[in-house]
Amino acid sequence: MKHRRRWLAAAAAGALLLAALGSLYWPIPKKRLDPGPVVSLRITDRDGGLLREVLSDEGGRCRWVGLADISPFLLQATVSSEDKSFFSHPGIDVAAVARAFFQNLRGRRIVSGASTITQQVIRNIWRFRRTVPAKIREAWLAVRLDHTLSKEGILLQYLNRISYGNQAFGIEAASRLYFDKPSSGLSLAESAFLAAVPRAPTVLNPYRAFAGVKRRQEEILRRMHGLGYVDAAALERALREPIGLRPAAERFRAPHFCDWILSRVPTDERPRIAEIRTTLDAGLQAKVEALIRNSLARLERKGVTNAAAVVMDNVSGDVLAMAGSRDFFDAGHDGQVNGALAPRQPGSTLKPITYGLGLERGLTAATILEDDPTPFATPGGAFTPENYDESFHGAIRLRSALASSYNVPAVAVLQALGPDLLYAKLRELGFAGLKQPPGFYGVGLTLGNAEATLLELVRAYAALAREGVYRGERSILRTTGKDGKIREGEPPVPPRRVFTSVSAYIITSILSDRDARIPSFGYLSPLNLPFAAAAKTGTSKDFRDNWTIGYTPSVTVGVWAGDFSGKPMQSVSGVTGAGPLFRDILQLAAAERPAGSFVEPAGIVRAEICPLSGLRPGPRCAGIIREVFAAGTEPDKTCPLTHAQAASGAGRGPAGVGTHVPASGLAVLSPADGDVFKLDPVLRGEFQSIRLRAVLAEGFRTGVVEWWVNGEKIGESGPPYGLAWRLKPGSYTIKARARSDSGPAESPPVRITVLS
Repeated sequence: MKHRRRWLAAAAAGALLLAALGSLYWPIPKKRLDPGPVVSLRITDRDGGLLREVLSDEGGRCRWVGLADISPFLLQATVSSEDKSFFSHPGIDVAAVARAFFQNLRGRRIVSGASTITQQVIRNIWRFRRTVPAKIREAWLAVRLDHTLSKEGILLQYLNRISYGNQAFGIEAASRLYFDKPSSGLSLAESAFLAAVPRAPTVLNPYRAFAGVKRRQEEILRRMHGLGYVDAAALERALREPIGLRPAAERFRAPHFCDWILSRVPTDERPRIAEIRTTLDAGLQAKVEALIRNSLARLERKGVTNAAAVVMDNVSGDVLAMAGSRDFFDAGHDGQVNGALAPRQPGSTLKPITYGLGLERGLTAATILEDDPTPFATPGGAFTPENYDESFHGAIRLRSALASSYNVPAVAVLQALGPDLLYAKLRELGFAGLKQPPGFYGVGLTLGNAEATLLELVRAYAALAREGVYRGERSILRTTGKDGKIREGEPPVPPRRVFTSVSAYIITSILSDRDARIPSFGYLSPLNLPFAAAAKTGTSKDFRDNWTIGYTPSVTVGVWAGDFSGKPMQSVSGVTGAGPLFRDILQLAAAERPAGSFVEPAGIVRAEICPLSGLRPGPRCAGIIREVFAAGTEPDKTCPLTHAQAASGAGRGPAGVGTHVPASGLAVLSPADGDVFKLDPVLRGEFQSIRLRAVLAEGFRTGVVEWWVNGEKIGESGPPYGLAWRLKPGSYTIKARARSDSGPAESPPVRITVLS
């Protein structure tokens, strides 16, 4: 029995010994060696240049690299500095451990750790406290690690995990931080300098204790010579080589753009990503930022304290530049607000969308619109829009109305179409700020009484530049995971047609027509560019925001200028505020991405018209011009004002251009005799009306023209003699009658039909 107990005890002791020895061969779990928590997230431009490095879960910067990507000098310097027996010991240096044990015993505390490179890897992963039991466990895990990885694998873990101070983890981050170069390019002197830091990263901070790091570097260089890594000549050269540290300034480029990029990456995905390659053109971005600073120096005395700009590639939708303010770090002017994404009132920049809808529902660039004082019904009461120049311009063609950005014609067109239609189109174009139903905005929607962002406007105008095809922006080209796998960036938004190519081309033709905008913007407008470019300005109510958005065939540029606090500017409009900055940025972008002229799509025709009536010119119409039409919409009627002799010589039309009137002295200018109208079954009835217009001979002095439909007087109007009339199914005879000191005048009848 006694022998049996001894045998069992011996067996148990043996089993424990075998288990203890066997435990040394248990592999370290691969998950513990995963670089994920250490590796930081790098945001780069489209060419790989660093924009920002987001700290890792460990609170530092780290970029995991292979041994082949690290200078051989650095490998040798690290082994010489930290663990000269690294390639021969089993994970722990037994002699060094014994020496440290007695030192710690005498001091009754941890005086010396005798840590090998392998042990430092363990300590970096497990974060042990400095206690004796912890040191024993550290040694046990180090032996296990030595059996799990090769010496090269352990060295790779060390060089990618160890702290080099100033939140730089790993040699690649350290090399780029201190020397602005990859670790593969480190010289012998630089390698020894960096190898000196991990021993005490806080004490041996290169920016604060340069002399101390330099002394340690010289010790390492001599040790490398003693171990046979370098010869005497290389040692002397390295000792003489000056160490040029890169300044400690934080690298933080395109800050608003980088913040936006991070917001587009789900939070739960970030820990798995090592690099985000973006669409940003860093060179273009830097120039745009400089242009903003220079432009605001000129405008600040007028209350313009900030500006934002976006540049987009039309083909791909790539965001090439995004500057959200003049200075991200200017707290006094809310510099961290991203003006490219901030909702603001867009002013007249939505008018091209309104007119694009009109073109697709029967209007043409030659359609005559009224620009006169006109009240419009809104949920808040009657609304009478005014123009920026505080005057009205009578009857004008749609081309002139849009190019010169007159307000009354735009509102009249939207009233005819219905705000619901523009509201739906804006939602289709990605405008997310429309939180209220269409009736809340009413016809003021075309003048910008809703909110929009600069990026949304750039997206919409880029659709016009693409001949009516909308696609969302792209900001991320690809991502590289911490597992090394490269993944495509944002899935492309399927392109969809939002305007016909013909209507988009006509809008582009108008927005690029420098002659058509002269009445509002003059001959020397900043919108006049030496290449094909379309542009539109906008100014919000009370001069709180001003905009200029435009495009070439290759790029679209949007600029906002104002004050983030909402303070009004001092009579600064889109053309005087944002316009010059837009011009400079578009010229810069177009120089790098030239694209020639806008491509004319199939279905475009050109026809001569009378500038007064928009109809085919008669033999006596003055100033005949050519206009662009969608095939089939060009006028088929001849201008009616030219068929009869004038009773009193040359008359004056509603736009102030010489024309002729019938012998009676009065004529209905629109609608034309024989016109047929068809009601839209979708639009509400109150939005389906036409404008009755008349022209009176110059010799008549009058202030009133009466309008009669089927023998009933429906209203009267003063100069320029226009009246809105709501359509209903039926046949109608329309006459105009004038009361004047020169006697009465009555127009020839005009007969039209309205179909249901």
